[in-house]
Amino acid sequence: MRVRLKGINKACVKLADGTRITYWYAWRGGPRLEGQPGTSEFVACYNAAIAEKVKRPAGTLQSIVDGFERSAEYARLAPKTKHDYDRYLAQIETRFGSFPLSGLRDRRSRAIFKEWRDEVAERSLRTADYGWTVLARILSWAYDRGLTEANPCERGGRLYSNSRVDSVWTEDDENRFMAKASAALKLALMLAIWTGQRQGDLLRLPWAAYDGSRITLRQRKTGTRMVIPVSAALKDALDDAAKTKKSTIILTNQDGHPWTESGFRASWRKACIKASITGLTFHDIRGSAVTRLAIAGATEAEIASFTGHSMNDVRSILDAHYLHRDPKLAQAAIHKLEAKKRGTEVSK
Repeated sequence: MRVRLKGINKACVKLADGTRITYWYAWRGGPRLEGQPGTSEFVACYNAAIAEKVKRPAGTLQSIVDGFERSAEYARLAPKTKHDYDRYLAQIETRFGSFPLSGLRDRRSRAIFKEWRDEVAERSLRTADYGWTVLARILSWAYDRGLTEANPCERGGRLYSNSRVDSVWTEDDENRFMAKASAALKLALMLAIWTGQRQGDLLRLPWAAYDGSRITLRQRKTGTRMVIPVSAALKDALDDAAKTKKSTIILTNQDGHPWTESGFRASWRKACIKASITGLTFHDIRGSAVTRLAIAGATEAEIASFTGHSMNDVRSILDAHYLHRDPKLAQAAIHKLEAKKRGTEVSK
């Protein structure tokens, strides 16, 4: 009988002599398992590790981490987000697993957690921010359920700052990319420009989601169901690609197979280098779509219904991150002002 062991994690290591060896762990950050998968020794070691995990004492931060991992909130995380969280949860377990929950009431506990973040920041500011976010989230989850009396990690601020104010794909950027990229990547650019959706959602988009006039999808990050009207330009590109499709997925590599996210990023990066495009990412196209819709006169509500952003996110993007006092907006504003003035003079 085959037994499926939940949560097993593996790590492949290259030794000094060039050989590769695989280590198995009961869970990410958990104890290493002896024996090979499928053997009685391996299963016994796994069961012992799980039993020890269950015995973990209450009243410590470890109990909060364990509870969060069993929660519906954790279960609802997207697979990639869950994978990232697991890495930081393992670090939190190692560093603060034995930290008493009663100590969270002490104001000095915030300094202890900040010290940990500062240590991580010496290697990477972004990693430090992410670790702090995960810690703050599990403490918030516990506080909301009455499991703790305080959350000393609220409003910790950010160490890493990378403004994307000027990171907007212009028509010139598009033209240069389209001149150098493969047909597969050209279609990806067209989809991103004319839908404003995230890379992950577009890479998973099946042909069944396109009915000839609309694209229907459910955003993986938010769960929002989107029904997006297809522009004439995108329709031409999709209908042309459909003639030679080799997969049920719209975006495929040159071999006709669906992209992996890492494979797509690598190919996209090479195409950008070839087209002499620097400082721009695929995700910047999503913000650029918001910018263009605003320049075209779309309201915040119309933009949100098209891209799936919340109204607050649309407002934030337009206010700070992408428009950056775009001269086209200023030009549009003066045209409207002149038109209104002419209308007033005629009415007199």
